[in-house]
Amino acid sequence: MAETNCETGCAGCVERDEQLAAARKRIAELEAELAKAKKNSANSSKPPSSDITKPKPKHDKKGRPKKRKSGGQKGHPRHEREPLEEHELDNIWEWRFPSCPCCSGQLVDVEGEPQRKLQQIELIDQPVAIEEHRTIGQWCEHCQKQFVPALPKELIEAGLVGPRLTALVGWFKGVCHMSISSIRRYFRDVLGVRISKGMIAKIVNKVSKSLRDPYEEMLGLLMHEDRLNVDETGHKENGQRWWVWCFRAFSYTVFKISRSRGSDVLLDVLGDDFRGLLGCDYFSAYRKYMRLNENVMLQFCLAHLIRDVKFLVTHPNAKNQEYGQRVLALLRKLFHTIHRRDQYQSEATFRQQLERIRNDLCWHVGMELPDTPEAANLAERFYQHCESYFRFITDPDIDPTNNTAEQAIRFVAIHRRMTQGTRGEKGRHWVERIATVAVTCRQQSRSAFHFLCDAVEAHFRDTSAPSLLPDPAGASP
Repeated sequence: MAETNCETGCAGCVERDEQLAAARKRIAELEAELAKAKKNSANSSKPPSSDITKPKPKHDKKGRPKKRKSGGQKGHPRHEREPLEEHELDNIWEWRFPSCPCCSGQLVDVEGEPQRKLQQIELIDQPVAIEEHRTIGQWCEHCQKQFVPALPKELIEAGLVGPRLTALVGWFKGVCHMSISSIRRYFRDVLGVRISKGMIAKIVNKVSKSLRDPYEEMLGLLMHEDRLNVDETGHKENGQRWWVWCFRAFSYTVFKISRSRGSDVLLDVLGDDFRGLLGCDYFSAYRKYMRLNENVMLQFCLAHLIRDVKFLVTHPNAKNQEYGQRVLALLRKLFHTIHRRDQYQSEATFRQQLERIRNDLCWHVGMELPDTPEAANLAERFYQHCESYFRFITDPDIDPTNNTAEQAIRFVAIHRRMTQGTRGEKGRHWVERIATVAVTCRQQSRSAFHFLCDAVEAHFRDTSAPSLLPDPAGASP
């Protein structure tokens, strides 16, 4: 017979304690599963497209959803289009009365500017010129030979479609994310020219080849940069999971597609002796790269940290909620100070205020720590990488977030949605090169179409390709 004395541990009490411990363990597991299921773009690194439900509308004092009227807002300055300069006009039409509307007498022009101007942009009837190049055989009576001239190399390389139209096809396919079928319809309906899908694919491949040297030049410069912001996103190739890496420098952006999401990509692109600073999120590949390369410095994105803290605020465990609210309040105070930077008397005073908030934040994260794995994980981050979270405080040129890389990588995210990925090495190189050109040109306020025209013409003429580096005398990035 089992013992019944509670002081010595009766069988019933032991069994009850075991059941209670098992129940508590199961409750903790269910709370973790529930918290994981509630993750969205606001409290984790998940993209906004993964959110199933729409965000709740903001309500006014009467409880009704706020709805801003479309169009210009009250109090905003009026924006009007600047008229084109006279040298940009193709034709100028002057409208006059043939005679006086009242007495049919002769009219004389009044001196001064026209009373009303209207500028209009119109598509011409035939927006392309179709030409044929013929070689004429010629006979020399003296040599008794026939000579047939060879066509210029650039004409042969271009083939059916000239360089500017080739660049336009690449611009449609890459920058505008158009499908080959849509480009084919544009040729048929707008240009009045019938062209096959295979020919359009060949044209795109020509544009890709013309961008090889500019892309390789930018890729080779990354390891020499002082600061880079890095991010990665998924990519599909023949149904398999690949990754697009985005490296954003001050004046250009480079994309690299790889099978791996690990630190080996960073080693391959930047090398093991990169001495700059990487702005990134808390993904393990960057932390491993920091261990492999002792010269590199990291600035972890505070925006990602705020999302992780919001995850604790919305956690089912009350201890996590209270802990997350304390940390979130200090992070909000930190960003409030950053946004009011211009209101401080000096840069030194502003930096001192940031340092005080950082010290309070690190102290609160480590003190009064609840006995939950989620809180312990956050505290461990600060313990190991506090300097990498707040490096921007001592260096004013460092951005506390990784927003620049995330904004740049949106281009390939949209391209992935529109094209459903790539199917081989040619398509992979095309996405890398055209994304690099499109985002870099936007970053430098350059025309991506004009750059493509220059690159295609140089490729057809077998001359040096243009560079994606900004022109010191041109537009600033």
